[in-house]
Amino acid sequence: MLDIAVILGSTRPGCNGAAVATWVHKLAAQRADANFDLLDLRDVQLPLLDEYVPPSLGQYSQEHTKAWARTIERYDGFVFVTPEYNHSTSAALKNAIDFLYAEWNNKAAGFVSYGLQGGLRAVEHLRQVMTELQVADVQAQVCLFIHTDFENYTQFAPAPHHLRTLEEMLDQLVAWSTAMQGLRRAALAA
Repeated sequence: MLDIAVILGSTRPGCNGAAVATWVHKLAAQRADANFDLLDLRDVQLPLLDEYVPPSLGQYSQEHTKAWARTIERYDGFVFVTPEYNHSTSAALKNAIDFLYAEWNNKAAGFVSYGLQGGLRAVEHLRQVMTELQVADVQAQVCLFIHTDFENYTQFAPAPHHLRTLEEMLDQLVAWSTAMQGLRRAALAA
């Protein structure tokens, strides 16, 4: 059975992302083709990147980095729930991603974004980052608009069509996460 993490990518107090990540996790957890966990970066509490050597060398010196690496290593795929701040993802999410390298490799990722423009630009940046980390990102993504999917800009009320898009994204993510298991096994055997 696959293990997939739904990662809440904002640590901002009162962020809209908490409701979005809970919605994604609740719906994903009803599926029988994977186990889904909700990871809140507020609980991880990573400082700004404080490792002395590049993550690609895998020589982590900080206990918080080693704990984060153990967490990410056990997952086969990820759903990144990201806000869009200033045409990009949150600093907290980018920082959490940048702490590690090999633990992300040969896995799959899907995206659920939110913001004034649906978070589209945040996901575009994340797709570039995922490519560098050897993560296969799926095509389908859920884009939630502050004007139409949140009442008074704060109460999450997604339009019904987002359910179909979320299911499509999760279907793709499960398929790609399954396919990427073979690449990880081959890399370990080499």
